[in-house]
Amino acid sequence: MTTTPPALTPDHALARLPELTVVDVRTPGEYASGHIPGAHNIPLDALRRALPALRAAHGDLVLVCASGARAENARAVLAEHGIPAATITGGTRGWAERGHALHRPQGTSRTTWAMERQVRLTAGALVLAGLGLGQLHPAWLLLSAGVAGGLVFSALTDTCGMAALLAKLPHNRPRATDLDATLAALGPTRD
Repeated sequence: MTTTPPALTPDHALARLPELTVVDVRTPGEYASGHIPGAHNIPLDALRRALPALRAAHGDLVLVCASGARAENARAVLAEHGIPAATITGGTRGWAERGHALHRPQGTSRTTWAMERQVRLTAGALVLAGLGLGQLHPAWLLLSAGVAGGLVFSALTDTCGMAALLAKLPHNRPRATDLDATLAALGPTRD
């Protein structure tokens, strides 16, 4: 990884794709909606479990998510454990905007929304519910205020508690066998 900068442009990553081990840290639902060809899905909340496999991965390790924020968080976790990794500028969104193909598995009947979109929907719905119920009793306005405060805190700390909660929903969680298979594919027996 010594020759790989901390961030690769989508074009540079595409040119080096055969020599890279790409890890997509989005939820399985987001991953299934379209990912960089050959990327392995290890959701951000399962990253610590995957440390041994990531340490043994062949080629330069590159992390990707929807826009880059979660990949950067994953890169920081790996750096704490002495595992060098890079990210792809703009994430899968930037990859697709450059006209590069995304792999979409066949048999995926519905597309799971990106986590950012799920957070916007949930936060907006809670704010509207708080405002609407606030017409019945003013105490409900605290719901809207709480969501607003959470969004400000999220922006200031570059974390998102709501995303962490939404990631635990069934459509966003990996099946254990999927993660196990991914970790096995990253292991030292890989070609």
